[in-house]
Amino acid sequence: MAQDSYKTIARPAETTYRQLSSKFLVYAYPVETEAEIKEHLDALRKRWFDATHHCYAWRLGPKGEQFRANDDGEPSSTAGKPILGQLLSQEVTNCLVVVVRYFGGTKLGVPGLIAAYKESTALVLSECEIVERTVDVVIDVSFSYIAMNDIMRIVKDMQPKVINQVFDNLCTMTLSIREGDSEQLIGRLEKVEGATVEVRGA
Repeated sequence: MAQDSYKTIARPAETTYRQLSSKFLVYAYPVETEAEIKEHLDALRKRWFDATHHCYAWRLGPKGEQFRANDDGEPSSTAGKPILGQLLSQEVTNCLVVVVRYFGGTKLGVPGLIAAYKESTALVLSECEIVERTVDVVIDVSFSYIAMNDIMRIVKDMQPKVINQVFDNLCTMTLSIREGDSEQLIGRLEKVEGATVEVRGA
């Protein structure tokens, strides 16, 4: 997989897993921000307010550079870590998995808990459509009306996504292109006389 792409899930999924008399309600969500993660967690805590545990793990960023695992009262590293482990082994990021547990009266023990959280997460991820997304760079370019043809030729050649454009005495365009092609696009735009290029980053 290219350095400027990553895998995530296309849409939310949910499933149920049972182990002895415990019931696990498992949810997976595509997420972009920690605020979204908090919203999902708050909603599940409200919906399943009488559950014994709400354990979860998430990864954010193209390389999964931000992540967290939470045991929510289960013995240390028996819940959040196995959930996170499945996100890592499937190589998915921008993804939150929450496992809501209703304790059924029979203790599973540490190995049993680790296995249950691992299996339930694997199960929900197997229900998900895993998609590849590109890491994109956003570029603002402003230029005089006279330079329009040169700029448009580059846009036609390189096919960036046009987010916004205003054509007046001073023209501006906001473009988005995958990171791997961004240097070439920036280089070509900067060669156009009178063009000003600003990069917003990935």
